[in-house]
Amino acid sequence: MVTRLRYVVLVTAIAILLAGVGLVSPLRASTPAVLPTAANLPGIGHVFIIMLENKSYTEVFGSQASADSADSYLQKALPAEGALLQNYYGTSHYSHSNYVTLVSGQPPNAYNQTDCPYFRDFNPTQIDSEGIAHGIGCVFPKTVKTVGDQLSASGKSWKAYAESMDSYNGPGLTPGPGCRHPATNGYDPSYSDDWNFVTRHVPFLYFKAITESAKCKSLIVDDSKLKGDLANETTTPNLSFIVPNTCSDGHDATCVDGSTGGLPAINKYLQTAVPQITQSPAFKKDGLLLILFDEAEFDGPDESASACCNTPLGPNSVSLGGPVPGPGGGRTGAVAISPFIKPGTISTSDYNHYSSLRTIEDVFSLAHLGYAARSEVSSFGEDVFTQPRP
Repeated sequence: MVTRLRYVVLVTAIAILLAGVGLVSPLRASTPAVLPTAANLPGIGHVFIIMLENKSYTEVFGSQASADSADSYLQKALPAEGALLQNYYGTSHYSHSNYVTLVSGQPPNAYNQTDCPYFRDFNPTQIDSEGIAHGIGCVFPKTVKTVGDQLSASGKSWKAYAESMDSYNGPGLTPGPGCRHPATNGYDPSYSDDWNFVTRHVPFLYFKAITESAKCKSLIVDDSKLKGDLANETTTPNLSFIVPNTCSDGHDATCVDGSTGGLPAINKYLQTAVPQITQSPAFKKDGLLLILFDEAEFDGPDESASACCNTPLGPNSVSLGGPVPGPGGGRTGAVAISPFIKPGTISTSDYNHYSSLRTIEDVFSLAHLGYAARSEVSSFGEDVFTQPRP
């Protein structure tokens, strides 16, 4: 993204000076959800997340949505199968910090807001009472956990499926298959726009509790493994975190191979990926599929950096200035599909990435990590789960 590249040098320079300064900006007044508790959430046993890139609600679902029928799968067909979460928000800019928040509850910091061009260690000055690491950097120490760690500790299973990870043939990443990342504090060659696979979209790679585990290569795998795992309920992880490559997720306007990216590429990818999931035995039994965007693009007066849910930006973030004037990642919308959701449901409650993390944790009776534990953050409620089963 040109805007990201333009500002990365500036933000990296001021990060050292301003890492301890929080960004203060008005938040959207939240519309309370019909709040669930962990005890009355429906009996979900398998959660699937597909992460897409850089689109605002108005661009995908609203007034700026394409009239081209080729773009209507995500815009119309998928919400008709489940729920459209109209007021779902990213939590920061740029991309990477949103991914980190989603799996760990950690807020953005001044370095991962630049999308981590270097695989820089995060050496916290402190871990506060909410479990928030203070400082700057990208690769969190073993003491900072993710929902993957929580699931493993509770006897549940999880995997991250990254498209094109094993076929990446550029320099500078650990050898495959699986768990491919740069050397500690080294430059990330996938940061450039020359590759379909980028490490910054695979958040579990930024936590040493996972990457320094002997199981990493079996937990963070190429997405070619997904089809086989979905064939049986017993081989389907309780959490499947699915990362399309930068063509399939809509990040690239023109893909590395010269094909059209953006929304057309997203729809092409989803038309294969979604039925593969929703027709699987695990999903049919007790599944929940979330289709999320990391952040909104900088393309609207109140879309680009708006926020919801009164969650703080945290102790480590700085204002990027220029086109990133606000406290959040913008309104993106989201789609949720499940046997527990009545087709065509529309939710107008305010949710964000902390809400998604809290929902996963409540589904599997896990403690809440970081800011997902805050009282103002709610799991998806009865406005989403509109068709509970007996």
